[in-house]
Amino acid sequence: MSLAERRTATRQHRPARLIPWGGHVAAVLLVAGTTLFCASVRPFFSLTNIVMFYLLAVVVAAIRLGLQPAVLTAFLGVLAFDFFFVPPRFTLAVADSEYLVTFAGFLAVGLVIGSQVARSHQRAESLRLREVQTASLYYLSRDLAGVADLVSVTAAVLRNLRESLKAEIVIFLADGEQLKIISESEHLLLDLKERAVADWTFRNRQPAGRGTTTLSSAGLLYLPLQTATAVHGVLGVKLEQEADYTSQQHRLLLDAFASQTAMALERVRFSQQAEQAQILQARQNLERALLNSISHDLRTPLASITGALSSLRDQEGMADQARSALVATACEEADRLNRFVGNLLDMTRLEAGAVRLKYTPCDIEELIGCALAVLDPRLGKREIAVHLPPDLPRVPLDMGCMTQVLVNLLDNSLKYSPPEKPIAIAARTDRAWLVLEVIDHGPGVAEADLHRIFDKFHRLPTPESARGTGLGLSICKGFVEAHGGRIAASITPGGGLTVTFRLPLVPPLPSEAAAHG
Repeated sequence: MSLAERRTATRQHRPARLIPWGGHVAAVLLVAGTTLFCASVRPFFSLTNIVMFYLLAVVVAAIRLGLQPAVLTAFLGVLAFDFFFVPPRFTLAVADSEYLVTFAGFLAVGLVIGSQVARSHQRAESLRLREVQTASLYYLSRDLAGVADLVSVTAAVLRNLRESLKAEIVIFLADGEQLKIISESEHLLLDLKERAVADWTFRNRQPAGRGTTTLSSAGLLYLPLQTATAVHGVLGVKLEQEADYTSQQHRLLLDAFASQTAMALERVRFSQQAEQAQILQARQNLERALLNSISHDLRTPLASITGALSSLRDQEGMADQARSALVATACEEADRLNRFVGNLLDMTRLEAGAVRLKYTPCDIEELIGCALAVLDPRLGKREIAVHLPPDLPRVPLDMGCMTQVLVNLLDNSLKYSPPEKPIAIAARTDRAWLVLEVIDHGPGVAEADLHRIFDKFHRLPTPESARGTGLGLSICKGFVEAHGGRIAASITPGGGLTVTFRLPLVPPLPSEAAAHG
């Protein structure tokens, strides 16, 4: 049902309100109209049948005007029938005493019929009003069932109360020990007095304001939004007419709306607390994993360096070959420790948005040479195949960042591919993009994990000897996207992993680079 249909149904089921004595005036007019009609049809009906028209007027008055106008219609009908139709006409005298019995019977039947019809009509009105209230609560429950935040809850309550009672609404929510307006009708203005009444309702958990015995001079009725556990706020309502505040039907509906609203607010807050607890738990798990990874990966090279230096210090007559091996081990572990710390610092810069690129036209062959020079102590006899077309243009990029990208990709290939297998580096242009690929022939990655290898702290399960913090590929992704590029991984034909990243041949504007990042 649309809002317009609900508004129409509410108006149809709203009991008609007449001005004071309006029903009695209508009863007089109804009797006058019935008399005129009976006078016009008098030649065709006997007096006994004319009485039936007056009984019909009593029934109409009971249905449309209520019990008191129906009683008045019955008395006036007896008088009009006696005066205008019973001989002698135009007097209240009665020539035949049998007409007195007719008058008494007519009056008795009219009163009984009028009272029964009026009561039935009142019950029907009560049922119709209850139906409208039930429908209003149903629509409110339906709207509240699908919302997940406080603003949506208050908007649903505002909309449904306005449609059901044509009321102006204000909703206060608890902010610690204070109340804060979260939603209100457009034309509703609250002064300090109204806010003080709302605050009293919140602190005392009792209704106050218009229609109550507490602070009744207020302009609105204030109801606490409370559940068994807490008071979540206050609902302020300004109804159309003064009688609405004391109407039991309206009060029951408002209490039901307040109860439904309070439960919805409590559900949303519990949901938010559960979500925050999950976020906190995930953060704690991440911090624990980070500390475990960092502590292990930093302590291992530190222990190797410490052991090598201790051996050099304690064994003075050590052979030159053993001494050189210990120094080489210490240097290698120091380099690895330096890479770990560098990765952590780079990730911190990326997450803080502190990466500032310095674009310079770079030769790709020089870029690859810089990366290989960094890894030269670890390459040994490892074959690195470089495939570059002769007409490859110079590309504007940040030399330091992109060197780190290639170093991380090559380091990843060195760790996860067999020493006898070559590693290939290929570059080409594709329209407005420079495309670089690092190809290895190791065990590769399961297809389902290809999109996850660029996540922070994600470690490949094999081989067991591979060590690292799981930040290298994540840093590569951050630096490439900071250049306005994209990076992806795929399975190498024949087995292995191919990492491809694309960089624009024309550097993006600062706003575009931020959007890519």
